[in-house]
Amino acid sequence: MLAFPCNQFGAQEPGSNAEVLEFAQSSYDVNFPMFAKIEVNGSGAAELYQLLKSAQPDDEGKEDIPWNFTKFLVDGEGKVIARFGPQITPEELAPKIEALL
Repeated sequence: MLAFPCNQFGAQEPGSNAEVLEFAQSSYDVNFPMFAKIEVNGSGAAELYQLLKSAQPDDEGKEDIPWNFTKFLVDGEGKVIARFGPQITPEELAPKIEALL
């Protein structure tokens, strides 16, 4: 699990990288790597998200990320396997992740 905070969704991540990390750890018991804030949509989208979105558009064929906590499952060779909406929890993904191990 890797997290890339983004402030493009209702300005929910306005703080510094350190503030975002502290909030995630204290509010959600986050214990996985969190990277610096990035953009995931638009002309400033990070290259990683350009790749993820083009490899796995949503169910309607749209590439843009609609809201925080959109998830991508990537195999050990870097192939984007699936995309999951914000409502899907990491615990729900456990069987899919285990199948790839």
